[in-house]
Amino acid sequence: MKERGDIMKEKVEPRTLPGFMELLPQDQIMFNKMVDTIRSVYEEFGFLPLDTPTIELSEVLLAKAGGETEKQIYRFFKGDTDLSLRFDLTVPLARYVAGHYNDLVFPFKRYQISKVFRGERPQKGRFREFYQCDIDIIGNDTLDLIYDAEIPSVIYYVFQKLNLGKFTIRMNNRKILNGFFESLGLLSNASDILRVIDKIDKIGREAVQEELVSLGLDENRISKILSFLTITGTNADKIAALKGLGIDCETFQVGLQELETVIESLRSFQVDENYFQIDLTIARGLDYYTGTVYETILDEYPKLGSICSGGRYENLADYYTEEHLPGVGISIGLTRLFSQLKEIGLVGENKNTISQVLIVPMDKSNNGYVLETASILRNNGIKTDVYYQDKGMKQKMKYADRLGIPYVLVIGENEVKESKVAFKDMISGNQELITVEEVIERLTNS
Repeated sequence: MKERGDIMKEKVEPRTLPGFMELLPQDQIMFNKMVDTIRSVYEEFGFLPLDTPTIELSEVLLAKAGGETEKQIYRFFKGDTDLSLRFDLTVPLARYVAGHYNDLVFPFKRYQISKVFRGERPQKGRFREFYQCDIDIIGNDTLDLIYDAEIPSVIYYVFQKLNLGKFTIRMNNRKILNGFFESLGLLSNASDILRVIDKIDKIGREAVQEELVSLGLDENRISKILSFLTITGTNADKIAALKGLGIDCETFQVGLQELETVIESLRSFQVDENYFQIDLTIARGLDYYTGTVYETILDEYPKLGSICSGGRYENLADYYTEEHLPGVGISIGLTRLFSQLKEIGLVGENKNTISQVLIVPMDKSNNGYVLETASILRNNGIKTDVYYQDKGMKQKMKYADRLGIPYVLVIGENEVKESKVAFKDMISGNQELITVEEVIERLTNS
């Protein structure tokens, strides 16, 4: 008769929910490297780190939500408390700024690199849990227009350092679009028209024309809209063409002046003009964008769509405070970007480890010297692993080889007596007896 402990337990299949990314170590190393690069550039521009709670009170989080957004919220009760997982980083930022208004120094420049959650249908390139890398600059009553140029400058340096090839930051101004529609007598339809325009890259000119017809626009106005959207040339050419339209509308003129100022400031930020361009089709569908808007694409991979987007908004926290808090910001959807870059083979080297050195003791009697050596190396900034398992030398070397650790330090009785290590280069196979100080010199200068 079997004892209770001998009864076989039914195994559960180890699986994750659809729409959740889980990486092997070599991919996680590359992902973390991208995060570190993005964070370092954000901090170089003076952005402060922020981390808001993953779970928020539903009443607070959903104050600004509605429609499809609210349907995608992960919402649940704990006792009588109505809770939700954050669906972006902007709403928590609004709550944070309103709640800490008296403690913050304005303009408040913050970055946040965190996970958000959306219960949408998972598909290729779409996730239910994903990282966003956001930067925002929040003003107190006013916010100088030069910040609208600083944001794409940050993005320029981020993607230069990520080394993903040629990219273009496409820019527009919502006031130009709204003023243009006002000149056509279509201001009341502006939001609907903007949503159609924003899809032109995905559905094409003809489909956009059909949707504009369905909105009740006549042929003459549709023709003017499509001609406006397809103004070509350099940034200077487009500015000149917009001025040449002779549109006598204050909103249009203000937007044009803002766009021209941002373009001039980008040049002063030393951003290569080959990497940014005015694109009058950029509308950004979200209603709260009121001025400059941005989208970034990889030139060689346009099918990836926008990899970074954002813009200027008039009042960040109007659902939480009476204070006027204008802002400008941008977001990189890193999980989606990484998954697509991995698929096309554009993410960096394939490494299974971050260790520079593996220390291999010949036997446990040498552990004192082994641990001392490991501590010295780590204190000098050298990432060091130690193989403690009681295995043969062949298996120990196989461990280093499979992980791709470039150097192995073998420590046996002779090495301990001479206060040295057997330093082996795993690529060349060369091995020599040297001091720990010499190891440090070689690895810190390589």
